[in-house]
Amino acid sequence: VARKAEQNQVWVGLAKETAHQLGTPLSSLMAWVELLKMQHAITTDTIIEMEKDVDRLQTVAERFSKIGSQATLSKTNITDLIYNSIDYLKTRTSQNVRFYILTPHDVQIFAPVNQQLFEWVIENICRNAVDAMMGKGSITINITDELKTVSIDLTDTGKGIPKSKFKTIFNPGYTSKQR
Repeated sequence: VARKAEQNQVWVGLAKETAHQLGTPLSSLMAWVELLKMQHAITTDTIIEMEKDVDRLQTVAERFSKIGSQATLSKTNITDLIYNSIDYLKTRTSQNVRFYILTPHDVQIFAPVNQQLFEWVIENICRNAVDAMMGKGSITINITDELKTVSIDLTDTGKGIPKSKFKTIFNPGYTSKQR
């Protein structure tokens, strides 16, 4: 019974995550369409941003198609992945949120990862941080290459997580949000 309840929580979490993941590029595409209507013209920058959102929808579909499959890992530059993820999020997040990456972009730090799943994790952590900061504050990321590991420290200026929740925050389906 407990195992079935946990599986149900995973499915509920997956359904919520699907909606959450599709929401960002879809909202952005709707905004681009409205902008085009108002401007009666298309700029190169607008087309580039719309293409990024279409690519993002493709990525989301690919992410979900891989759920339940063995992840394929490849040696990847973590610094590039994080910079790319943050660049995408910056243009789709409130201008009251500042992103700081302390590790210079030209520092190459490699680790075996699945690129799509890794980017998904970074984006979700950052989106949750934006929610915790109520759309205003800063997110700081520091990537360090250690002997046999890579550390990625993400900090935000949000309200934090109560100590009483530390043991449960990584349980399937956990959320502190009301809906």
